[in-house]
Amino acid sequence: MTPWQPLTQHFQRSQQRSSGKNQSLTALKRFVSLFLVGITLSLAIVSCQQGTPTNSATTPGGGTPAANKGKVELTLVSFAVTKAAHEAIIPKFIEQWQKEKGQTVSFNQSYGGSGSQTRAVIDGLEADIVHLALALDTAKIEKAGLIQPGWEKEVPNEGIVSKSVGAIVTREGNPKNIKTWEDLGKDGVKLITADPKTSGVARWNFLALWGSVLKTGGDDTKALDFTTKVYKNVPILTKDAREATDVFFKQGQGDALINYENEIILAGQKGEKPTYTIPDVNVSIDNPIAVVDKNVDKHGTREVAEAFVKFLYTPEAQREFAKAGFRPVDATVAAEAEFVQKYPAVKTLFTAQDLGGWGDIQKKFFDDGAAFDKIQGSIKR
Repeated sequence: MTPWQPLTQHFQRSQQRSSGKNQSLTALKRFVSLFLVGITLSLAIVSCQQGTPTNSATTPGGGTPAANKGKVELTLVSFAVTKAAHEAIIPKFIEQWQKEKGQTVSFNQSYGGSGSQTRAVIDGLEADIVHLALALDTAKIEKAGLIQPGWEKEVPNEGIVSKSVGAIVTREGNPKNIKTWEDLGKDGVKLITADPKTSGVARWNFLALWGSVLKTGGDDTKALDFTTKVYKNVPILTKDAREATDVFFKQGQGDALINYENEIILAGQKGEKPTYTIPDVNVSIDNPIAVVDKNVDKHGTREVAEAFVKFLYTPEAQREFAKAGFRPVDATVAAEAEFVQKYPAVKTLFTAQDLGGWGDIQKKFFDDGAAFDKIQGSIKR
């Protein structure tokens, strides 16, 4: 039965009972009145239904953005070695946001190899913010349609929020007398490093080795020869920088470890006593941070996500990065006496752009069948 059938039947019965013109008109008036009442009620029902929230745009916590004005949840996806820094910075931001906006912020945090984290976000991990080891990874997320092009122009320092350099860690007393990148290619040296296929730090390590030849007068042929010698000395490729550190320190494997300077400093803060060298020829390891546009718009978290990214560039946050081993990108923090002493200047510092930029670097070194795969294919383990 349709909503209008009872009204129609009433009208028909009224007509049958009506014997005169006036009675018919009276019945018609009654029908029209009931018809208008029915329309009014139907519109009211539709209006109520349209005003009822649905779950089509829920936040990670399960509610809609409008329903969570007093609290908001952010998902931060980052590469492994930033964990200590973020865990120090996040409470400061939460406190500031509460004071400024009266809103409680909570964070979901995920840490792992930069390459693995990048794939996870592309495959559906709904990060609001990504802090990754290299610009190549943010470029992949942008290419997947999750980050809007030109994002790096809307934030300070073109999106680079933390940086480091490559370090060579040796055993106590440095029994193999390892002081330079060149020493890592010597016979009898066992080196621990991560896998460039899964780890951002490992790609930086590779570039440090390759670039050290180019920046001291060598060419690509000499760089390939040297880098091959070094990787022949690698008994195991770990999945990320943190695992490489554990293999070297906790498992006692290897004579040397290549890792971020910040990871080695952090190991010292945790009770290790690392002996390490910062080579005079080195690569500037630049780490970008970006808001994942598609996800923040879905979650209704753009305002707070952008505010968190902005907060990471403040002196307060940059000091926490510096305490955790990262070289500050804020010049005033970098010039503070504590950090000038902690982070000595590097004589020859080159960047990814000096090697052609990450687009060319990926094709030349890390794509399937490129230089790294050829090196690995030539090594008999």
